[in-house]
Amino acid sequence: MRFLPCPLKEKKGGIDLSVFDKLGKRKVCTSSYPQTVSKHPFDLLRSYSPLCDCPPELYRALREAVPIIDTAIYKLVRLAGGFTVISENGKNQKELDCFVKNVSVGAGGNGLQQFMDTYFSELLTYGTAAGEIIINGGGIASLYNVPVKDICLKRSHEDFTRILICRNDTSGGTPVKYQDLVMYSSLNPDAGSIMGNSILKGLPFVSSILLKIFNSIGQNWDRAGNLRYAVTYNPGSDMLDRAYAKERAMQIAREWSGAMESGSVKDFVAVGDVQIKVIGADSQVLDSEIPVKQLLEQIVAKLGLPPFMLGLSWSTTERMSSQQADALTTELDAYRRILTPVIEKICSLFLRLCGNSGKATVLWEEITLQDTVEQAKAELYSAQAKALSAGGENNG
Repeated sequence: MRFLPCPLKEKKGGIDLSVFDKLGKRKVCTSSYPQTVSKHPFDLLRSYSPLCDCPPELYRALREAVPIIDTAIYKLVRLAGGFTVISENGKNQKELDCFVKNVSVGAGGNGLQQFMDTYFSELLTYGTAAGEIIINGGGIASLYNVPVKDICLKRSHEDFTRILICRNDTSGGTPVKYQDLVMYSSLNPDAGSIMGNSILKGLPFVSSILLKIFNSIGQNWDRAGNLRYAVTYNPGSDMLDRAYAKERAMQIAREWSGAMESGSVKDFVAVGDVQIKVIGADSQVLDSEIPVKQLLEQIVAKLGLPPFMLGLSWSTTERMSSQQADALTTELDAYRRILTPVIEKICSLFLRLCGNSGKATVLWEEITLQDTVEQAKAELYSAQAKALSAGGENNG
């Protein structure tokens, strides 16, 4: 039995459990400079430049700015389903089940399922996800979801195929001492690249246009929702009216302000040529339904979920067809192939620490996207086909 080195370090006042916990305490040089105040709530999306590496904060802002994107990622995490882990040789199965159910994953709760849900969410959002196994007392104490901004990946100088996980510090990236206790995954990496691509890649530009429309609608309602009036006084041809035009205009303004005070209903009476119009009433309001739908179509196509699952009723008869279900099932199976090695690495290490040299096998729950009635019909037709085939062979 081989035990992996323990990363714990005794410190005054406690134990340093994580190799990444010092990242939040490092000193960062800052400088003050004047900034222009923007009325756009998500100014980071406005500063996006194509053909450049997107910072993690951009994808996080994208999820916050467009709720449909955030909803799609959470739905994909839920649709990935649950799993069970089986010991290869059947030993320590009860201990393994207890570990999968109760392992600490931080302040959020317990269970390997919750750790993998956060891991999968990070993978979809940033294209790269990382986690750390915390060892204490000869066993796995907890699992830690490492923020993507705290790590960087490098190739080993001795072995080009080996990837080193490094701390994203001021020294340019210090390799983690215990590489066996850290795991990472990349989603759809480019050729020659070790970093993955976010599922949101390609959406910052489209989303920025969508946010401009929403922001403009909000500003227009700020102006037009609370009606503002233009009161115009036109003095007559009489010399007396022209001489006292300023005084009469000021009197009209005072009376109009008194009539429009909140909490009171008053009549406004004026003598002479006085015109009252609503400001902006004659302007044409742009129709945003068509451009917003076009932009949402691009976003939904990138996320890979049927529109009705995101609350979009674009068709009165819209439902999940068998082709859509097969495509989504294939997509979820591809995600599962990325997550399975991470689960097996954690559970296999747990078994080795228990003295079991066997490996752990992951069994995923069956993905069921069709209606129960349709699934029952499919099973019935399959059973009838097998019965007819068996009957034909017996007659032959």
